[in-house]
Amino acid sequence: MLKGKIHSTETFGSVDGPGIRFVIFMQGCAMRCRYCHNADTWALASGEEKTTGELIKTANRYRAYWGADGGITVSGGEPLLQLDFLTELFKKAKAEGINTCIDTAGQPFERKEPFFTKFKELMEYTDLVIADIKHIDPDEHIKLTKCKNDNILDMLKFLSEINKPVWIRHVLVEGITDKDEYLIKTAEFIKRLNNVKKIEVLPYHSLGAYKWKELGFTYTLDGINPPSEERIKKAQKILEGKA
Repeated sequence: MLKGKIHSTETFGSVDGPGIRFVIFMQGCAMRCRYCHNADTWALASGEEKTTGELIKTANRYRAYWGADGGITVSGGEPLLQLDFLTELFKKAKAEGINTCIDTAGQPFERKEPFFTKFKELMEYTDLVIADIKHIDPDEHIKLTKCKNDNILDMLKFLSEINKPVWIRHVLVEGITDKDEYLIKTAEFIKRLNNVKKIEVLPYHSLGAYKWKELGFTYTLDGINPPSEERIKKAQKILEGKA
């Protein structure tokens, strides 16, 4: 039975997929998003080791609260860094009739082996993918996350090819991701996908900035304000193609 590096769990997640979710936050992430509120999940060497069986057993304690739509969501950190563990976990979940969801930024994705075959197998046991589009512009994406976005966008194209249900999330950050030109380009990309069930604009917040300081990292977005409700609504309309 495989063991995974786990940062933490949440028993009554209400914003991590449909219904009430048991949320597993995986340890480890290669991206360095400037607004990350979970910088303590970056280091893969940290976290607590748990087996897939232990997590399913714990999740089942809360199953009565999930209703018809709830289930398990695996978030992070970046879940796809622990692909074998995630696949074993979801196999067991589906064997027990549990709805499965991955919340991912897609950074590890590639159509090379052995990753690609393993990812395709994982998708057989995944009901929903929640995917972040950090930035549509390749150069701005690197500035924001220290990673490229071509493979991330390719993951979304592949999920469209196999018609895997996807929710798209986009964090709105003043002066970085909230420019209309970027939002329009993002909307044009989303429009080419045939599997997007929901689009969510998430307003930037600095609630995780204290973690950066505790870890000895420099938080570079001090002074950036959350977007107004009006701006959030406009961005939502643009991304949905309704502006």
